[in-house]
Amino acid sequence: MKSVVICGSQRYKDEIRAFSNSLKALGVSIVFEPNFERRPKKFLKSPERIRLAAYSYRKQIPALVHEHFDRIRKADICYIYNKSGYLGVNTTLELGFAHGKNMIIYALEPEKAFHQGGEICRDILFTEVVPTPDELVKRLA
Repeated sequence: MKSVVICGSQRYKDEIRAFSNSLKALGVSIVFEPNFERRPKKFLKSPERIRLAAYSYRKQIPALVHEHFDRIRKADICYIYNKSGYLGVNTTLELGFAHGKNMIIYALEPEKAFHQGGEICRDILFTEVVPTPDELVKRLA
């Protein structure tokens, strides 16, 4: 079975972890997740402009992005966890990196419409919208 890297916003830390755990329970042996550890939930739920006000957070971002790029390099499939069609700046960067690596890219939901803040260039990079771990596992065989 193919390996998966999950990309998504810090605001969905718990849901991404649950999705990852579901994949593992369904037999996916290698699931790479973003590193959202050591941050309070309130901080993770804050808008990026608020998080970036913290010097220590700004200082960590480049290393965290490179760390997740390494996970993307190691995986076979990229899964974009874009609940409510939301993708932040870092996840958009990871999406572009996965596309540049010619990966198959699945997404939880379609991109938001442009008038709702969506970006038409992201949507065209999704191979398919796959809303559940069960459906994703069918595509990993």
